[in-house]
Amino acid sequence: MHGLLTDLYELTMAAGYFQAGKSRETATFELSIRRLPQFRNFVVVAGLAQVVEYLQGLRFTPEEIDYLRGLPQFARAPEGFFESLGELRFTGDLFAVPEGTALFAGEPVLTVRAPLMEAQIPETYLLSTIAFQTLVATKAARIVEMAGGRGVVEFGTRRAHSPGAGVLAGRAAYIGGCLGTSNTLAGFRYGIPVYGTAAHSWVLAFPDEMQSFRELQKLLGPAAVYLVDTYDTLEGARRAASLGRPLWGVRLDSGDLAELSRGVRAILDAAGLREARIMASGDLNEYKISELVRADAPIDAFGVGTELATSADAPTLGAVYKLVELEVEGRKRYTAKFSEDKVTLPGAKQIFRYPDHDLIGGTSEGLSGAEPLLRPVILNGTLAEPLPDARAARARAAESVKRLPEAYRRLKDAEPYPVHYSAKLKALLEEARRRVE
Repeated sequence: MHGLLTDLYELTMAAGYFQAGKSRETATFELSIRRLPQFRNFVVVAGLAQVVEYLQGLRFTPEEIDYLRGLPQFARAPEGFFESLGELRFTGDLFAVPEGTALFAGEPVLTVRAPLMEAQIPETYLLSTIAFQTLVATKAARIVEMAGGRGVVEFGTRRAHSPGAGVLAGRAAYIGGCLGTSNTLAGFRYGIPVYGTAAHSWVLAFPDEMQSFRELQKLLGPAAVYLVDTYDTLEGARRAASLGRPLWGVRLDSGDLAELSRGVRAILDAAGLREARIMASGDLNEYKISELVRADAPIDAFGVGTELATSADAPTLGAVYKLVELEVEGRKRYTAKFSEDKVTLPGAKQIFRYPDHDLIGGTSEGLSGAEPLLRPVILNGTLAEPLPDARAARARAAESVKRLPEAYRRLKDAEPYPVHYSAKLKALLEEARRRVE
């Protein structure tokens, strides 16, 4: 993994730590959710697998180090700093909540404990991959909830902010509850089911719509999904139905989806194709899907692209990566930030999950009757145990969201979930405040 995949100030700080003799001090950083995005009452965590991949592969190549040597910001950096970059490997610890866990504002997603330079440099990458995938997984969970048991497929790579983002969006959407993705690389890389048959260009490539449907049926047989709205939706459905079996069903991509789905359903049923399914797509989101479900539209599955792969209504996550402890020669110093609206809590923390609330306390607090969410992932640079795959993370997400009462899952006017802080943690904050006053 390229060491330069970070912000410049992570590296200037690293050089400063080295020059000041601090690079080997043991630092504890926490990546936490400062505040939830608008219209969100919880998030579904995703991206841990990429965090592990990054930390275990973190390297600086000779070419990258030569590039840094040539930057004016490093003109006064000691030669030993560049040599240390060539030797840098992540040797520390990583604790994190499992992917698929529902979290709330103020809660830590992961903790990094490592020599200060090793812990500082990963900040940019960790924030980026956790924030993006968590946003998409959360959006997927909301959409799947509103679909009410009807399948949802992620279709968004072509509208994602980059091809690479499309791959990770497919993964995150699957964790959030989608049946799968249209992105074949995500399917190959992460073992996610892939879906897709043909676009409007397929229909337009043939002299007439009927011929395009016949050729698609020859190729795909029972997996054939006919896109019937290229010309006239109901006439397209009649042509698809006239071919009979085998087929999966038809897809509607435009128009009044509720009304058209009823007409198409009637056409399929009249042709004896009651098992044939209807998929709807076209600028869908959780609000539009909720309306279609409430209208009892006979739609069996939804394809969601742009809104899902970009988390369009909430495209940013207020995640932060803050230093909470520093250990020098066996002595700990607890650190906190006190600026207005951005106060951080000192000390390494644990989330204790009770049936009806969360309590954030120190890692040394032994609180009974609760599930501690942050678990060891990497110890001394080595993976503690194999990570659950995307399928397992998806199952955890479904269970984690299901446990939340309906009042916390509503699209609008959802109640804030109760998250409290332990008395010991509050006392530690006041102690840290007094030390700097």
